[in-house]
Amino acid sequence: MDIRVENDCSNIDWNNIKEILKAAGMSYFDEDTHKKAFENSYSTVFIYDGNELIGFGRSISDGVYQAAIYDVAVLPSYQGSGIGRIIINNILESIPQCNTILYASPGKESFYNKLNFKKMKTGMAYFQNAEKMYEKGFIEKV
Repeated sequence: MDIRVENDCSNIDWNNIKEILKAAGMSYFDEDTHKKAFENSYSTVFIYDGNELIGFGRSISDGVYQAAIYDVAVLPSYQGSGIGRIIINNILESIPQCNTILYASPGKESFYNKLNFKKMKTGMAYFQNAEKMYEKGFIEKV
């Protein structure tokens, strides 16, 4: 592998973002929505193998003491090779003083546990489509 890390949104093919999220079994939107979300983020990480985008993630933050990580995705053919760890560590380096939350895709909790994330006892969420999030296993019975 010829791994390269980029932290800005220049020259991103936003259709690739959608396709990688889709391939990873995650929620995705149209290209313009992803472009706006990443460009409005506190930090972004894009991982390439040569010239191929293979993974990414982003954070939102006040830059002082609170942050949240979103859209961490790695192409399935690269999962298990340390790419997710590179993404998370790169994001955490951009927000070193912050308490950081995220919500993991069902079944991926153990990956985040290995990176020292802990389950919250008081975490709550408001979703526009709670029934869909229940069906996907993100929340308890609606």
